[in-house]
Amino acid sequence: MAGVTGPAEHVMMVEGELHVPVATAQLVRFQFPKPVDNVFHDKDRYRVDLCLTPRPGNARACYPARWHSRRFEPIGSIFLVPPGESMQAVSDGCCQQSSIVCQLCPDTLGDWFEGELRWTEQGLLAGLDIREGNIRSLMLRLAQEARSPGFASEMLVELIAAQLAIELGRYCNAHSERQSSRGLAPWRLRIIDERLRERGPPATLAELAGLCRLSVRQLTRGFRISRDCSIGDYVADSRVEQARQLLRADQSVKSIAYTLGFASPSSFCFAFRRATGETPGQFRQRCG
Repeated sequence: MAGVTGPAEHVMMVEGELHVPVATAQLVRFQFPKPVDNVFHDKDRYRVDLCLTPRPGNARACYPARWHSRRFEPIGSIFLVPPGESMQAVSDGCCQQSSIVCQLCPDTLGDWFEGELRWTEQGLLAGLDIREGNIRSLMLRLAQEARSPGFASEMLVELIAAQLAIELGRYCNAHSERQSSRGLAPWRLRIIDERLRERGPPATLAELAGLCRLSVRQLTRGFRISRDCSIGDYVADSRVEQARQLLRADQSVKSIAYTLGFASPSSFCFAFRRATGETPGQFRQRCG
């Protein structure tokens, strides 16, 4: 895949691919036998990556040309690298990962938004963890077409790419126009993420506000500006992802329930089903 450099030990397999004039969609599988240290760079295209499996542990990224070389921020399930930018991604590695990657022509965004979009520091940071439902849905549709092409897959990919360009442009504008001082400082966002990765009872708003040295009102308003979602939704998503990881690790449901701070296995099962639409047992069966 163009624009990716890293250790030779990393193995990448393209399991499905579709080309259209404005975009390329690739369904890829990575094997990381060692810690990851890759650089993503493409002078001509946007790269949008949706991880279909959990990312390697402690996945984080830096824009060395823009940030201090030791500043690494967490990577979410969807990240975006604008054309001309170099993003260094590192993680603990030693796992397999599947992703749907869309390389999008900048002209597609320019046609909708009157010229080239400017990516500020705040925009680049927001692009490391895109939690926009419309963007996720479009990427999943691309994955479906790349995995099982139909009679009109090329046309569908063009239509999806156009809609993806619109959603990414809106996302870029929304974050680039905001003043960084109105959102939470990077160190506060990092503290919140570190606390949410801890096992045990869930964090409370008061606890997170105290860690950030803010009032609850300042925390909730600043977090929505910084991450484009409510802190409640963000905490819930993080807890569900923790539960998924533990279920994949084959721990007992009872052990997982108490690890995550639930009063009983039944209350954990109820919460998991309400959040995901399936029971823990059904999730394990689906994941093999």
